Amino acid sequence: MDYKYIEQLLERFWECQTSAEEEQILKVFFSQKDLPEGLARYKSLFVYEKEQAALHLGSDFDQRLLQAIGEQPDQPAPFKVVQAERVTLTRRLRPLYRAAAAVAIVTLLGTAAQHSFQSNPQGSDSPAWDYNQSAYKDSYQDPQRAYEEGMKALQLFKEGPKTAAADSATLKSQTEQSLR
Repeated sequence: MDYKYIEQLLERFWECQTSAEEEQILKVFFSQKDLPEGLARYKSLFVYEKEQAALHLGSDFDQRLLQAIGEQPDQPAPFKVVQAERVTLTRRLRPLYRAAAAVAIVTLLGTAAQHSFQSNPQGSDSPAWDYNQSAYKDSYQDPQRAYEEGMKALQLFKEGPKTAAADSATLKSQTEQSLR
């Protein structure tokens, strides 16, 4: 018997030029029991799908699987129900917010530490804070006058910042005159 047509289809099959109908012809041909010796080696390639479709799980598969994992086949297995969570944009960016806050805190603490250790802040003509209390002198010889001036300052503070700013210039000039 001449199998020239089948050989031509096989050549076209290896070159990926066959249509679905031609491949179906090859599958039907190779599903026969009696095949020529030269073409029998291709049988497993074309009947693989049909053989695999015939395979299925046995009726005792579930029982064997449950025994293999150590559970009783009569008891239902407790399954945890998992639901999908909706992830919003703010939730996605939450780690970035935390990182930005950490950077801001570290920067703030570093700047505060830098200013506290400097003797004279950069770009300012005013002297740095002097924490030595023995370096301060009393500017008033009369304690009663010092008390009155302190009370005036507290009264200005109570009246508000606007009044205090306006009166601070007057108070400064009076204090300078009293020191002379």
